[in-house]
Amino acid sequence: MLDFRDRTAIAGVGYTPFTKNSGVSTLTLACRAVLAALEDAGLTPDDVDGLATHRVGDSAPPTLVGPALGLTDLSWHLDQFGGGSVSHAVVGQAALAVATGMAETVVCYRAINARSEFRMGGTGRGVPVSPEVQYQAPYGFFAPPQQYAMFAQAHMLKYGTRAEHFGQLAVTQRSNAAKNPRALMRTPITLDDYLASRWIAEPFRLLDCCLETDGACAVVVTTAERARALRRPPVLVSAAAWGGGTSHLSGAAADPTVTAAAALAPRLYAQAGLGPGDIDVAQLYDCFTYSVIVQLEDYGFCAKGEGGPYVASGATSLGGALPVNTHGGFLSEGYVHGMNHIAEAVSQLRGDAGDRQAPRAEVALSTAQPGYILPATSALILRRA
Repeated sequence: MLDFRDRTAIAGVGYTPFTKNSGVSTLTLACRAVLAALEDAGLTPDDVDGLATHRVGDSAPPTLVGPALGLTDLSWHLDQFGGGSVSHAVVGQAALAVATGMAETVVCYRAINARSEFRMGGTGRGVPVSPEVQYQAPYGFFAPPQQYAMFAQAHMLKYGTRAEHFGQLAVTQRSNAAKNPRALMRTPITLDDYLASRWIAEPFRLLDCCLETDGACAVVVTTAERARALRRPPVLVSAAAWGGGTSHLSGAAADPTVTAAAALAPRLYAQAGLGPGDIDVAQLYDCFTYSVIVQLEDYGFCAKGEGGPYVASGATSLGGALPVNTHGGFLSEGYVHGMNHIAEAVSQLRGDAGDRQAPRAEVALSTAQPGYILPATSALILRRA
């Protein structure tokens, strides 16, 4: 097995503004984010020989982004079908391409008009994401909040997880977003605000759900050696893992409170030569508040069933044992389908996150959707060089 631990690095990150209506195409958003990431690294499009993205719904594929940037001979590209589950696999596969010499500099990006155009939970469109939709449709069971609500309810029934646990997570992440000038939602909220927000799909209230966002984000992956000679401090890719298993929607999952992350985590930690106790800061996929709580358990930061009390203890706050979603996450910064979690992990490890900088940030975990709606997930462990 190829050992590519710390052989590649993220050398730059770039964003477009996060808005409710970008007013431009996903192609334009993608090009702007790629150029911003290259500028951050001190590179130009002439230095790029690879592009990678993932997609469900709207997409700006590398075969369009490349020519738009003047790239006429990409040596490697990836257009990965899949939603947030594969968001971190894209960067992992780029790191593999760089480590094996298939490419030297790959820009990974996600561009999405998920508020003004292709809304994630929208219905009445063409080919569904999964054939399982045909079995859900007769019951009006379409949208991600409905699907995740079932698993959240199971966790509440089995372990006594409470709405206040979900609410504390939302409050904590909004506090982080208040320190983030990029965040869409920066007004602080209280637990009472959370409890008063309207129902979406019980037990989820409005403030349990991620934002629908127009925007793009990109990261530059290159060799560790080359990254050390560039403009910004390199962030090493210590581990990248992806995989999947049983679908919770139609398969025989034994326990709906356990996600695919529980199976993936040991492989990820082994690859990095680390364990949960070595992680200083975590960016955990927060399509809903519950997804963070279940991942805290499945990645080994607390025992099964203790994710809610762990959050309520303050452990995930900036000053806590494990600062989580320091940018405000998808709940408050914006939803760019996984890529902005990776970019925030890089900022934390470079020490340039400003007022939201975690007190200690040497090693970061960043994760994808943990494998509920589609039976796949992915994650990265990144390290300060």
